[in-house]
Amino acid sequence: MSLSQVQIIRSLAEALTWFEKELAWKVKAAELRHLTGRIGELYAAMITRGQMALDVNQRGYDVVSAEGRHITVKTITSSSHVSFRKSTLNAAHDVMVLRINTSDGEASIEELFRGTVNELRSLCKDAENDLQYIIRKPPYEPLVLDGLAITGSAQIGSRSVIQYENGSIAVEVDGARAPVVKPILREIAAELHLSPLNSNGNKMNTRQLGAAIIATTASDNRFAR
Repeated sequence: MSLSQVQIIRSLAEALTWFEKELAWKVKAAELRHLTGRIGELYAAMITRGQMALDVNQRGYDVVSAEGRHITVKTITSSSHVSFRKSTLNAAHDVMVLRINTSDGEASIEELFRGTVNELRSLCKDAENDLQYIIRKPPYEPLVLDGLAITGSAQIGSRSVIQYENGSIAVEVDGARAPVVKPILREIAAELHLSPLNSNGNKMNTRQLGAAIIATTASDNRFAR
């Protein structure tokens, strides 16, 4: 059964939230391979407006785009390379290599490579039965949000809360991007009489609080002007 785009976006948000819970429970990101793989597939399906492959463990690809292109998706957290089996890579048209970066317990998705199988081959190292794509070190500069689709937003006075397709939350004040987000979100939540705690009684992270503010203002526009 295929999922709607709304269902895919919601499933991705839920998977990222669960990933962050595991990190909070001191589980190492490298031990969450099944979860990171699912996050990557949902992300790929979302940005290509496609669907996950119908067969479990489909050989050669994981997602079928809206245009019918087969996409193989690899998602890492800290690996130095990604391996592709030569015998099955021909089943795909395109490749996406994603990395889940974490900061202060919050996760964001970074695209390391997105292109055709032939483009990937030219960048890979031959390793007998596999092709290896070497991963550069994680960036230390702030996460770049330009170019990502906006999936939700709210205007509260002079402040705009913006949610992007990878789950990241940004805040603009009088049109200028705020370098620090969480204190402003907490201030807005207090104005909206919105609890900063989640259903488990723990403080919401930036993504959860931003999403809650957007959902609240969507049903009550009294605070926008």
